[in-house]
Amino acid sequence: MIKITPAIAIKEDEIKFDFIRASGPGGQNVNKVATAVQLRFDVKNSPAFSDDVRNRLICLAGRRITEHGILIIEAKHFRSQKQNRKNAVNRLIKLIQKASEKPKIRIKTKASFTSKKRIREAKKHRANKKKMRRSVFITED
Repeated sequence: MIKITPAIAIKEDEIKFDFIRASGPGGQNVNKVATAVQLRFDVKNSPAFSDDVRNRLICLAGRRITEHGILIIEAKHFRSQKQNRKNAVNRLIKLIQKASEKPKIRIKTKASFTSKKRIREAKKHRANKKKMRRSVFITED
């Protein structure tokens, strides 16, 4: 069991790892050894989440989630498979922790009279400054 929050824990068998060859520099090691990790986690069918946490997780995942509800996290930062696996799991945990936080409800506020006045004065000041930069045309009558 991977404990994410006091209320959320996921089973280790829900997470599937695929090992692939990493792209980029690294010489023969990159060409021969599959060190990059693809973590797959079925968000839609996981019993660990409530509906609102699941929906927030799907929104947070963005392009990393498939149309079937499978979250894919790729980790290829490290040279060892073990470190990449650990990195992928940590990223999954952080994503789920972020999704488990309830969003703060925004309270609409009005701008005060003095702040509106201050904005108007600043606009007048900027307009006057720009007006003074203009060239003056002298007409001879």
